[in-house]
Amino acid sequence: MNKPACATMEQPQIRPYTLSLSSGARAALKHQQPCCLWLTGLSGAGKSTLANLLELRLNELGLHTFVLDGDNVRTGLCRDLGMDAQARKENIRRMSEVARLMVEAGLVVIVSAISPFRVERDAARALFATGQFFEVYISTPFDTCAQRDPKGLYKAAREGRIKNFTGLDSPYEAPLQAECEIDTASMALPEAIRCLLQLLQR
Repeated sequence: MNKPACATMEQPQIRPYTLSLSSGARAALKHQQPCCLWLTGLSGAGKSTLANLLELRLNELGLHTFVLDGDNVRTGLCRDLGMDAQARKENIRRMSEVARLMVEAGLVVIVSAISPFRVERDAARALFATGQFFEVYISTPFDTCAQRDPKGLYKAAREGRIKNFTGLDSPYEAPLQAECEIDTASMALPEAIRCLLQLLQR
């Protein structure tokens, strides 16, 4: 299988330029502490809903934010990628790098992506300074997600029309040490948003 053109390949002719303006200076201009909240969980768990509501609340509080949603990124930056294991890995790598750049720009970034494998989420965390990355496990049970099935994906996967579907024929590795865990089957959305705000305030 051919790797994406941007796959990690050392190119000695490329030397990153050191910018004079620091990430701290950019953040100071916005009067906020930039960070990345990484929401992970099964399809239908409530990641996008929480990310959207949290951004609205942060905007009301005067913070500069951006949401990187898995499906939205797939329509642009990652539209050249398929759904096989290597492509899904590259999808998360790209989202991680974009999130890092946005944090360097001084933003509070909310990533909403299934991101089923620990090694890829750990690789994302490693891009950030200590205290800048918060893993949020949206732990809504499989049965609840399948019952919601907002995009009809569970039905299609069970009928064999979608392969490598997370939770069915592709595994989901739950976080071992997430900074926050939210089950939207048992926690109301307002309470969940309060939990996320408390995490940021910490």
